[in-house]
Amino acid sequence: MGAGQDNGSQRPHTADEVARYVVGQAVWAPSVHNTQPWTFTAASTELLLHADVSRQLQVADPSGRELMISCGAALLTAKLALRSLGYVPETRVLPDPADPLLIARLRWRRQASPTVPEQRLSDAITLRRTHRGGFEPAPPDTRFIEALRQDAARYGTALRVAVSDQARGVLAAISEMAEQVERLDAAYVRELTAWAPPPGSTRLDGVSASSYAAHPEITSPYFPGRDFARGRGWGLPSPPSISRARFAGIVCLLTTPADVPAAWVDAGQALQLILLRSATFGVAAALHSQPAEVGWLREAIRSQLGDGSYPQLLLRLGTALQNAVSLRRPADSVLTVRRAETASAVPA
Repeated sequence: MGAGQDNGSQRPHTADEVARYVVGQAVWAPSVHNTQPWTFTAASTELLLHADVSRQLQVADPSGRELMISCGAALLTAKLALRSLGYVPETRVLPDPADPLLIARLRWRRQASPTVPEQRLSDAITLRRTHRGGFEPAPPDTRFIEALRQDAARYGTALRVAVSDQARGVLAAISEMAEQVERLDAAYVRELTAWAPPPGSTRLDGVSASSYAAHPEITSPYFPGRDFARGRGWGLPSPPSISRARFAGIVCLLTTPADVPAAWVDAGQALQLILLRSATFGVAAALHSQPAEVGWLREAIRSQLGDGSYPQLLLRLGTALQNAVSLRRPADSVLTVRRAETASAVPA
């Protein structure tokens, strides 16, 4: 069953089939350390998305901010999956104050063919990869940045581009400092290690050794990545054709006007839309959450913004050769289907 096929005979015919297909796409959303911190419950033509706190990074993300961003990315992916099947998603975000882990409620009761841009975004869901490293000398066409800014604005967020060398240098220095601070925290290192399985692992979560380089790529300015291998030589060798001159790429900040769960979910939706849009342009994205995980460094960035907004994530965009492998748990491991006799218990 291919995403976006408009032939009615190729679409799922039951609500359960729709739910399984949508969740099978949603699990490909990005999440910090590939923790995949979500569960889904299907009840007739409704899908409930919950945050899974058992997968929260208690050291790096004690407030659950990154947990909510990850779930927001899964929500946007689920909506695109519904559109690819010709359904119109009806969404309520954080609909129940008594259940703060209920991220969203999705329903599909109407049909409409997906637009060409929606189909392109849907097609990129399983192809997109998080890049870890530098970029090729050929920069992407900067005209696509305006499209990304519009994508961010759709969810009340802002994508800010560091235009000057000074701004890029400041963000690089803050990123490097944040990485150093976290590496000195023994509890943080233990948590990072728990989500970095060794080569040959059969796990379908965490950061696989096939998704990062064995040797860090030095960019100018330098934006360090996570040290998942911890000096053990894990990771992919650099391809022989790769350029020695590695560029940092277009450096951006994703910000929100508030710093509350609803804003974090919005940031996750905006992030996934930006990543998928970039993929349709042939642009890779590297993500850095470290600067927003160290409180005083996050405040340093915020003070530079000058408008009271909150930095949620740093992104670098550019052209890269990608051979990383990304792993996901199967849909059935995160999906519960409620039968008709229990579906009525789901509050409207």
